Amino acid sequence: LGLVAMSYGRMTRLGDSAFEKMEKVNSELLAMTYGALVTAMIKDFQDVKIVNEELEKMGYNIGVRLIDEFLAKSGITQCRNLKDTAHYIAKVGFKMFLGINAEVSWSSNPRQFSIEFKGNPLIEFVELPEQFKDLDYSNILCGVLRGALYSVQMVVTTKLCRSELKGDPISEIEVMLKEVVAEKVKSDDD
Repeated sequence: LGLVAMSYGRMTRLGDSAFEKMEKVNSELLAMTYGALVTAMIKDFQDVKIVNEELEKMGYNIGVRLIDEFLAKSGITQCRNLKDTAHYIAKVGFKMFLGINAEVSWSSNPRQFSIEFKGNPLIEFVELPEQFKDLDYSNILCGVLRGALYSVQMVVTTKLCRSELKGDPISEIEVMLKEVVAEKVKSDDD
């Protein structure tokens, strides 16, 4: 138990170190730009369900590319298991890219975990009108996780379960591992 706790402490320090190395973007600028994007999507699609889907797809495409930067700048080379992966996402990834601390909680299913966090910079200055109560405003983060994990051979589903924007005390993204895709190694005969 002591070794596990020590390694999670190391992950937190690694996240802090990676955050310090990252080029910073003003959180207000990020929040306002993202807000303008979501507003434009609502006007274009005029359907919150479609906006939720498009935000997730957009996040997926970002995640597929972001994983390279995560691996290069964090110094992480390999995770031993899903538990390590979940903690690296929470302790290093969320700190590195969003500047926030996140925690991992596990369900009774060993293939399912949640990332819980407070202070989501995407929701600064945002209030959701009643007609947009079904908008998963931060759904782009679900897509980022799905895309990044897919790039390291993990097929997952993600869901924004709770959001501070909707009055919850924390934000929570549920991640369910569906399968680990075996890497195919080409032989010289191929």
